[in-house]
Amino acid sequence: MTAQEHAEPQILIVEDEPKIARLVADYLEGSGFATHHLDHGDAVLPWLTEGRQAGTGPALVLLDLMLPGTDGLTLCREVRQRWPALPVIMLTARVEEVDRLLGLELGADDYICKPFSPREVVARVKAVLRRSQAADQPASGEAGDLVLDEEGWRALADGQDLGLTAVEFQLLKVMMHAPGRIFSRDQLMDHMYRDHRIVSERTVDSHVKKLRRKISDVWPEREVIRSVYGVGYKYQPEA
Repeated sequence: MTAQEHAEPQILIVEDEPKIARLVADYLEGSGFATHHLDHGDAVLPWLTEGRQAGTGPALVLLDLMLPGTDGLTLCREVRQRWPALPVIMLTARVEEVDRLLGLELGADDYICKPFSPREVVARVKAVLRRSQAADQPASGEAGDLVLDEEGWRALADGQDLGLTAVEFQLLKVMMHAPGRIFSRDQLMDHMYRDHRIVSERTVDSHVKKLRRKISDVWPEREVIRSVYGVGYKYQPEA
């Protein structure tokens, strides 16, 4: 798993369970990726820093939540601060942490709950990399437009990438596909979370608040995500 010079995109696997790390690496390498494995949280930032200084480094980080040394939450926060464009997928058995992972605090690009299928890991890695690569392409969309790039998992307002997390994108996508329809918080939660876990209404409100803030950074005078008192939210484009 140790990386040499590879033409393939390199995936950094940070996982302290050797069997899981080896299984994931085998599937990724079988799908055309190079991999590098670290099993201790304290080794991650020095390894990434050295690689970035040398002009190399991974295309994506698969980061376990529970690690010896520096934990996954702290590492995700540090990676976001130092290398904002480096995609991070969290591996976690703690479902209650998912809200934090996906943007309430840390802004991970995606998460995978243990136990998982290695094929699912490969599919998620490919999807996040497509989204990341699409974000590097010149933005399109005419002035006044809010455009969903579903292949790249991004939203463009006046051609500017809003930089949405996976949950924020899914939330916007659901409402944009039915303009004017009022969605209850329960309905939005069903669409936002693949594992159908129970989260509080405040969780949905927090995601909507962050989504509105990102839209208002581009359109300070427009409100396209509207509250319906006592019911929920709707997407209402201006005529």
